[in-house]
Amino acid sequence: MADQQGAGPIRLVIVDDHPVVRNGLRGMCEASDKFLVVGEASDGVEAVRVVTSLDPDVVLMDLRMPGGSGVEAITELVARGIRGHVLVLTTYDADRDIMAALDAGATGYLLKDAPRDELFAAIRAAAAGRSALSPTVASRVVSRVRSDSDSLSTRESDVLALVAQGQSNRQIAKSLFVSEATVKTHLGHVFTKLGVADRAAAVAEAYERGLLGS
Repeated sequence: MADQQGAGPIRLVIVDDHPVVRNGLRGMCEASDKFLVVGEASDGVEAVRVVTSLDPDVVLMDLRMPGGSGVEAITELVARGIRGHVLVLTTYDADRDIMAALDAGATGYLLKDAPRDELFAAIRAAAAGRSALSPTVASRVVSRVRSDSDSLSTRESDVLALVAQGQSNRQIAKSLFVSEATVKTHLGHVFTKLGVADRAAAVAEAYERGLLGS
């Protein structure tokens, strides 16, 4: 992937309904030779078209936009199995906004008042497929997970059961008629809810909690 092995700058698409915000982000990012803005979109519908066409490494996605929300766009992009990752960049820090975006498949969630260095670090993390959450958002997510850690969704339970059977992400995707990206998203949620870092630990923890049959 770009910039991970000296392969070039991280390619970005900026999605925001305010031209001033898009221009500011473009200028900030392109002031560094580590990033290249390859496209922009002003709403979720346009974002799906632009991202699908340009195949960026990272999408900087606003949430509330006329003409198509960020969550709807993330959901559609994940369903299409895009290669890149979505980093939400918004002013909204309500639990419902955060969880909706992360559940839809966003890799990270950052607030627009984040310092430049924090934004750049989050972009690099997202490009590498790592989670990137602002401190405020991270504390909210941890609180939410602690209060709901055992509540795997039906689809998350389905994915975990197939993992326990030894199936790969590709096999699980075929079994459930979803994309591999969707499987990875569900697994990420499972890992977070169970407080584990890999598949084997997830299965072991699930058995320990009685979430999988013996």
